Amino acid sequence: MSVTAKLLKVQAALPQDIDCAIITFGISQRYITGFDFQDGYVLVGHDWCVLLTDSRYIEAANEHASKSGLDITVDTMKGSFAAILDGYFTEHGVKTVGFEETRLSVERRDWLEKEIGQRRLVPLGGAVEECRIRKDRDEMDAMIRAQRIAESALEHIYGWITPEKTEKEVALELEFYMRSHGAERSAFDVIAVSGSASSRPHGVPRDVKLEKGFLTMDFGAVYDGYLSDMTRTICLGRATDEMKKVYSTVLEAQLAAIDAIKIGADMGEIDAVARKVIGDAGYGEYFGHGLGHGVGMEIHEAPGLSGRYRGKQLEAGHVITCEPGIYLEHRFGVRIEDMGAATDNGYEDFTLAKKELIEIF
Repeated sequence: MSVTAKLLKVQAALPQDIDCAIITFGISQRYITGFDFQDGYVLVGHDWCVLLTDSRYIEAANEHASKSGLDITVDTMKGSFAAILDGYFTEHGVKTVGFEETRLSVERRDWLEKEIGQRRLVPLGGAVEECRIRKDRDEMDAMIRAQRIAESALEHIYGWITPEKTEKEVALELEFYMRSHGAERSAFDVIAVSGSASSRPHGVPRDVKLEKGFLTMDFGAVYDGYLSDMTRTICLGRATDEMKKVYSTVLEAQLAAIDAIKIGADMGEIDAVARKVIGDAGYGEYFGHGLGHGVGMEIHEAPGLSGRYRGKQLEAGHVITCEPGIYLEHRFGVRIEDMGAATDNGYEDFTLAKKELIEIF
């Protein structure tokens, strides 16, 4: 989807009783304008848009608007912010201003209410997030590009890793490889936990040599503002029969859930499919998190695959992860995670990395 198309999509989603939205969240600003910046605001009316920033970004912002063909006004914030807002609001007859209620602190909201003067400040009701939930082909392709970068990093790690490496070194190497091979940055703090620490679903990499047993790596890349997310668990040394059973159970649960994913499927019921496989194997109490979550310009977006989404259906454009896990406290854990889109024919899995149990050393 072009930047212009995204702006038009957000403008169409603005409630009719809101004359203008003031966008304060950086990811929302980038979605609407295509410009990645940290200090400023985007004003979105039903047929107009202004990007406000300061002298550090103004040259780049003007260049971006020109190259992208985006029909917006780019302006420098000089002097009173209230006066700047009053100028645009008066020009466009703005009486009601929408704000991103899930993105502002109470203090910031109160400040904003003072800056807009006599106008009424009201919640946007998640209008921008609703636009972002459904990805088009271009957005999905960007996520696939991010995923291919991450998969290349994983293949690199398989040949790079030695028993002398630490968990922190593995995490740093994954991030360095992704960033040096086309990623804007890591999608989130890389998880690389081994041995007994692999029982922690979101464990923090330690400055210790890799423990024998499972090594869980959860990571992703960012490409053109869009994120990927993948988890693979491998074994350092030889897996015991119990470890193999846990691994095969998680894999069976993931494959069963993937088979259930398609447009129109109940998200809570898909979660239940994976949970049943794990429960039947005797590990139900050790799968404590939801089966999956939405991914896009943020690593956790709506919708999700979990019990709280029961009764809600997958739609075209929903990109979700599928990541069952089993975690035996102080012993070991396994998670296998793919990312893909719901389609009429099933799950378009963006993830190509192999899933069979890999033993290294």
